[in-house]
Order: sequence, then C-alpha cells, then structure tokens
Amino acid sequence: MKYQLQCVQCGHYSSGFAAWFEQDQTCPKCGSKHSEVEYQADYSQLKTLYKQEADSFWHYFDYLPLEKRENIVSCREGAIPIESWDFLSDYARENHGIECRALVYRNDLNGGTQTFKDVAGSMAASLFKEHGIDQYCIASTGNTATAYAKYLSLAGIAFKVFVPAITNEDSIKEILSYGQEVVRSKGDYAQAKKEAADYARQNKVLISAGNFDPIRVEAKKTMVFEFMRQLGKMPEVYIQAVAGGTGPIAIDKGVREIEQYYPEVTLPRMLLVQQDLCDPMVQAWEQAVKGGFPEDYHKNYPVIDNPLTRVSILSTGNPGMYPVIAPIVRKSGGSFLRISEDGLPALARQVYDQRGICLGPASIVCLAGFFRALEEKRINQGDTVLINCGEGVQRAAAFHKEVMAVPGK
Repeated sequence: MKYQLQCVQCGHYSSGFAAWFEQDQTCPKCGSKHSEVEYQADYSQLKTLYKQEADSFWHYFDYLPLEKRENIVSCREGAIPIESWDFLSDYARENHGIECRALVYRNDLNGGTQTFKDVAGSMAASLFKEHGIDQYCIASTGNTATAYAKYLSLAGIAFKVFVPAITNEDSIKEILSYGQEVVRSKGDYAQAKKEAADYARQNKVLISAGNFDPIRVEAKKTMVFEFMRQLGKMPEVYIQAVAGGTGPIAIDKGVREIEQYYPEVTLPRMLLVQQDLCDPMVQAWEQAVKGGFPEDYHKNYPVIDNPLTRVSILSTGNPGMYPVIAPIVRKSGGSFLRISEDGLPALARQVYDQRGICLGPASIVCLAGFFRALEEKRINQGDTVLINCGEGVQRAAAFHKEVMAVPGK
C-alpha cells in the first residue's frame, strides 16, 4: 500500500482515493471532510531528488497519491524557477534598513493555465483518470475553475463550474474554451458554493471537497520540496494572497510530513494578505490579537456578503477555512495583512518597469503584502522572504489596461 487517508478529526483510516470517492469524500466514522494522506515512503530519497532537475511537481511521484505513472496528466507545472527580485531587496534596505533576500515564485510560469492552481488541476485530472471518475463540479472564484477546466478536458472528464456573479468575463471565456460548462450565480461565492453542492447532491456528481481537499493539498505541498531543492533551505518568511487558503495548509502539511526526517525543515512565518475591500480573515485576526487570542478565537470571523472587490479571484467573503488557517499562522509566528486596492495598478506598473512582466491583480495583492510587512516590521534582518505570486494578467484585460495607463519610469 503506497498511501492511505487519515481523518484529521477522529483518526479513522480510509484505504485510498478509491475508498475516499466512494465515501463521498467524507469520513465514514465521524462525517468530517478533512482527511490527510499518509505514505509508506522512503523519505531519505528526497535528497537524491533535490540534486536532480525537475520538469514538474510529479518529480516527487513517490510522495504523491497516484499509483501508476501512466495516469499522469501534466503540462509541466510546479517546478518553476524561484527568482531573486533585487529591486525589492534594495527597497527594504534603502527605506527600512532591512537586509533581506526577496524571492518570487511566479506561478504565471506554470505550463498549464499559468496560475497557482495548475498543480491541483494536474493532480485532480490524474487521480480521476486512475479511478474512472468521469464527471466533476466545483464552485470557484476563477483560477481553480480555469485550471481544472483545462486539465480535466485533457483527461476527457466532464466539468461543471459554478462562479460568483462578479467573476470576470476573461476567466469565463477561458473555461468555456476548454469545452466545459459554466453556471454564473446571481450571488457571491457563498451562493455559488451552495448551488454547486445542490447540483452535486441531486445529480450524484463528485464535487470539490474545498480548500483542505487532499487532492489540492497533496499537489501544493510539493512547494516545500521545491523550496528545499532550489534554495537548500526553507525561507524564513512566506507571503501569499489568500481567499480560501490551500497554500498555507499545504505548506504546513509538507513540513509536518518530512520534519521528523529533516529537522532543518521548519514552517516559515506566514504572512497572508487580503485587500481592503474583501478582508474577513484580516478582520478576524485583528480581533483575535486585540483579545489576546481567547479560546476558540479561530472560530470567530465576520462574513462579508457580496464583497465589492475588483480582485474577483480573491472575493471570498465567507472565510470558511479561517478556523484551519489561523492556528497555522499563529504557530508560524506570522500574521494576516491588509493592503489597499487603490495602489495595485501603480505597483503592477512598477513590476512591469523593473522586470518586464505583467502580473494579475491577485499576484500584485501578494507583492503589496511585502511592502506592508516591511511597514509593520514583520521582516527581520537576514530573512529570506518567499513571495508566492498566483497568476499572470492574461485573464484580467481591464486590470492590464489600467496598469499600462499608469505612467512608466
């Protein structure tokens, strides 16, 4: 047996994804949908893999929940080069007196849809192919739906996407271009999730298990392996824009999976960023800090109905994953940060002038978090700071036009 799934809530084991799908992705003992994959694997071989070139996250096949390599559906995702952005390091030194190494993990370099979600799309398509799943549905604010649309189409799997009313047209057009179906909700992301769940139940179609879905987590945990392969260490600081939060959940899982074998692998301080027009996790965190982190602090969070943010893929007003993510952030010594949407086009233009690339609005939210972290003194002397940028600008035509209207240097 290569792996099994263990329920986080009660400890019950399921024999693999075949059983997990048959159980409707639910623990048969306690009803929880939160399970993690455990492996019978020789982790000493990771050091050998670190010495080799990787063409995708499937480089770590022995530590992923797929039995047969012939079922892999891949577009060369998840092994993207980590870049040093010296202008960020220079800014930290010149404006805050902080010597740090600013690194950027650019998911727009992925070979699928150029987003942070491509590894999850590849994992899902491969697992569904291996287990004969022919239909799937999901609620999404944009990037997950687009990645899954492409990868599931490559595997010949029918896919139905429920998106919030404010989802930008560029994302919808790309999903449709892969021959998949889109249902635009009349409400926000929470309403789209309800409609997707109703459809899945009525039609007995497999649905995404959410942000702690082991399919997504197992794909994204390979970031830990890639950081070690490329840097030889874990960064001291990890910055990411967050709507749902699979990224931090996955990094925590990756660290816990190998820390007993590699004690030098530790959880970075997580700085998770939201924009001011959709910041329920930041609000909840600020309240927890103010109250001294009372018991059950992580269960208390506001809900923003129909957030009016311009960053549609970060429009999750009901942060259902906050109870899972907040304890991880606290354990890491990190924080949630708020940035202003108003400054995003100017920062995106600065990136274009410095690096010659156009990043999407969610990626710029993430980069803005670096500057906010400096202002709040959350980056220390000598830190290696890894900034995980989510997507390019190809599905944000209006934002791109706004960026290019900003005067260049």
